[in-house]
Order: sequence, then C-alpha cells, then structure tokens
Amino acid sequence: MPRFLRILLPPVILLVSLGIAYTLIANGPEAERQRPQTPLPVVEVLTVQPQPYQVEIPSRGTVAPLTESSLAAEVSGRIVAVGDNFRNGGFFEAGETLLQIDPRDYQNAVTVARSELTLKELALAEEEARSRQARLDWKKLNLTGEPDPLVLRTPQRAYAEAALEAARANLAQAELKLERTRISAPYPGRILEKHVDRGQYVSAGTTLADIYASDAVEVRLPLGNEQLRYLQLPEEYRDATTTGFVPVKFSIRNGDRDDYWDGELIRTEGTLDIKTRQLFVVARIADPYRHKGERPPLKIGQFVAARIVGDTLDNVYVIPRAAIHGDYTVHMIGTDNRLMRRDLEILWRDTNHVIAAGPLEAGERISLTRLPFAADGIEVQIKGEEPPQKKTGKQGQGSKS
Repeated sequence: MPRFLRILLPPVILLVSLGIAYTLIANGPEAERQRPQTPLPVVEVLTVQPQPYQVEIPSRGTVAPLTESSLAAEVSGRIVAVGDNFRNGGFFEAGETLLQIDPRDYQNAVTVARSELTLKELALAEEEARSRQARLDWKKLNLTGEPDPLVLRTPQRAYAEAALEAARANLAQAELKLERTRISAPYPGRILEKHVDRGQYVSAGTTLADIYASDAVEVRLPLGNEQLRYLQLPEEYRDATTTGFVPVKFSIRNGDRDDYWDGELIRTEGTLDIKTRQLFVVARIADPYRHKGERPPLKIGQFVAARIVGDTLDNVYVIPRAAIHGDYTVHMIGTDNRLMRRDLEILWRDTNHVIAAGPLEAGERISLTRLPFAADGIEVQIKGEEPPQKKTGKQGQGSKS
C-alpha cells in the first residue's frame, strides 16, 4: 500500500464512523419517561358493625375469711384429748368436739352441788311443815285474828326457798362448767392455726386456736373512678339497703391452667383510700371448699384476679387495640382503598379491645395493620383482594371516607 494511503486511511475511517453514529442517534426512537412503580402497602381490614358489649371491670384482691374467731378455753384444766381434725388446715363441723379438758374436778363439783340441792330441798320441806303446823295450832287455840308471820314461820320458809334457788343455781353453774370442758366447734369451719395440744394446761381465756367459717370467703377489691363508670354498686343507706348483688368472676393461675370461681359483689366500704383515691368493694364466694373436679380449694391469703360484671353497652363498636394509633385514632379505608385518619369516641378499654361509640357507620372498614408513617390519601392494597390496576402518570387524590 502506498505510503500516503497509510497516512489518510485512519482519519477517513474515523470520520465515516462518526457520521454513522450521528445518523443513528439523530434518527433513533425517543425514550418515553415513566414514573417508577412502588408496591402498595398491604393491609388487613376489619368491617365494623354495631353490637352490644358486656363491660367487665378487672380488679385483684386477697382471699379473707367471712367469719373468723379465736377459740378460747372457758374453764381451766389439762387437755386430755384432741380431735382428729384439730390441726392446721383441718375441717370441722358445727358441734364437733375439738378438745377435751380433764373433767374430773368439775364432775366432783356437780356431785357436791347436787348434794347441797338435796339438803336445801329438805330444809324447805321442813319449814313448810312447821308453817302448816303453826297454823293448825293457832286454830286449835281458837285465837282470833291473823297470826303474826313469825308465828307461821313465813320468813324462815322464804329463806329456805331462797337457799334452794341458790343451790339450784350452783348446780346449774357446776354442770355448765363441766359442759365447757368439752371444746366444740361453734360453726362448720377450718383451723387457721392451733396454739395448744394434748397434755397442756390451760386457764380460762387461753386462746386454743384461730378458726374461720368454711361456708364462704370474701375478697376486698379496689376500684378507680373510671372503673365505677359502668358499674351499679350495691350501696347501703341509713334507712334502706339495696338488695341487688353484682356477679363477679374469679380466677387463679395454677401451673399451666386457670381455675375459676363465681362470686357476688355484696357491699362497698364507707370510705375512699386516702392514698390511692380508690373505693374498696367486697365480693363473696360461697362454698369455696366443696370438691369440684380437679380444682383445688381456695386458701386464705391467696391472691385472685376478678372481673366484675358491669353494664351492657348497646350499639357500640368493638375494635382491637392493635388498630388504635395513639389514644383514639384509627386508619379508615375508603371504597377507593385510600386511607384517612379518624378520631373515635372511646367509651371503654379492656385488655384486647377498645369500645367506641363512633363516629362510625355499619360496614365501614378499619385497617388492622399498623402504618406508622402513612399519610391521608395514600392507596393501599387489601389483604386477600386482587391488587388494583397499575396506573401511569400522576396519581390523583382520593376522597375521604
């Protein structure tokens, strides 16, 4: 190849290539601009309907006996026998013998009192015979007028009658002391704590055991002002007492299961707690120690959870707590699947739900999925529904629900 061609050929090839590139760029198709498509947030919705709702007020308290007593000795002596049920936690029935104090001294006292009574009965009989004989002698002597009481031995007879009554009283007292050597249960109950045992000497007034009745127990429950809003309390008045009792459901966690008892709210206390500004109400559980399946009996001092049955709210909306943003805001989903915030009128809150009076309409939808930074008007996809048709261009603003 000639030398001048080797010099001119590279610039010519470069110029031809530039021309071809320019022609392609100038005549090529124009690129279309498109808005990048972002996936819509998927939400789960609740379609609300008005319904009645039974308010249940939660509280907690400690089991306490309805009737509690200290069993005390009324006579002195040594304990010679102990009942089988006289032990901590033992059950007993009314009239059951729990302890026996040595009765021999009191049996002897009864024998002596009976002897004294017999002597006084004899003395009275002798005085009555003397009085009758004195009246007969008065008549035999043909004496006029009413004889003097001393002649008829009236004061002596009255003294003998009084002595006889005293002897009878002494015998009754001796028999009563003998009866009191047998310590019996005043009511069906249970031993809370015993303080004596066989062989111990006790004096009159010595505490033998602390006992409580087993027919019912009570639970003292604190309530705040907000909890009292939907609760009809069994208030007491000076001139009358309300008779309506409020049902209470009690529960205790035992291992991997919950045990339940039914009770009634029977009264309120007369003062508010100064520190907490709470009102204490008292609920009663009847017959808590009867065997029912595998449920164990209640224990004094046991901590229990309570749910007090309150008023029934009509035509309200029950909404899961997860759907509430802040204190009272929800995300409404309109018919065009666009979101709008709405503030509700909250009547009540329980563990898992809030109860709202509105402003809601039957059939409206609330988002159950939390969208912390969602703005009004954004479009969402409903879980379980087909996604909306993809749109191009600028999105329009949705109408409010």
